[in-house]
Amino acid sequence: MTASAREPRRVTFVADGPALVEGPVEVVTADGRTLRCDRFTVALCLCKRSTTYPLCDTSHRTRRRKPS
Repeated sequence: MTASAREPRRVTFVADGPALVEGPVEVVTADGRTLRCDRFTVALCLCKRSTTYPLCDTSHRTRRRKPS
């Protein structure tokens, strides 16, 4: 295990926005797909309004949340 793999990743929750994860990261989706993100910060959608879900594309700014 490398030194960088042992250090914890920081996750920051943004009010009415995404979860920001310090990258690089691998995201495993509910259907088993693995997304590899090499960016220094990855935005994960929490509202499920993103057209690129589970990644955030800021759609939450213009789309209304579906009633539960």
